[in-house]
Amino acid sequence: MRCRYCQCTDSKVVDSRPTEDGTAIRRRRECTNCGRRFTTYEKIEEMPIIVVKRDGTREPFDSSKILRGVRKSCEKRPVSAAAMDELVEEVVREINNTLEQEVTTIKIGELVMKKLKDLDEVAYVRFASVYRDFKDSNTFFEELKKLLGEQNAQ
Repeated sequence: MRCRYCQCTDSKVVDSRPTEDGTAIRRRRECTNCGRRFTTYEKIEEMPIIVVKRDGTREPFDSSKILRGVRKSCEKRPVSAAAMDELVEEVVREINNTLEQEVTTIKIGELVMKKLKDLDEVAYVRFASVYRDFKDSNTFFEELKKLLGEQNAQ
């Protein structure tokens, strides 16, 4: 770290503690040249993730879009806001853990559906009907048969 007063590059850490939100570490440093103190913050460098849409276009990853879709599918269902937030956090964590810079909307949708199936089956079917773009009642019925078949297997 370069001292903000004398520009010396040699300093020692006097105090270190996490920030209130826990996303960074605040360090108090003392310059070994001039003796003055200054504060630095250390954060994890986020790797930007790009979403590849079905039409091939790319845009920055935005978890609020996932949350909007989950909220819409859970509308009028006994699912708490905290449970929805946790679902989105789990999906985001799984996407970040892949360490890939690009992720498809297909992969995101499948992750959300997998989590929704465990959370609320009606919300799962609602989400799947929009995500999989059911064209008619037959495709909708096929998805329901899959869901019922998995329930009977358990």
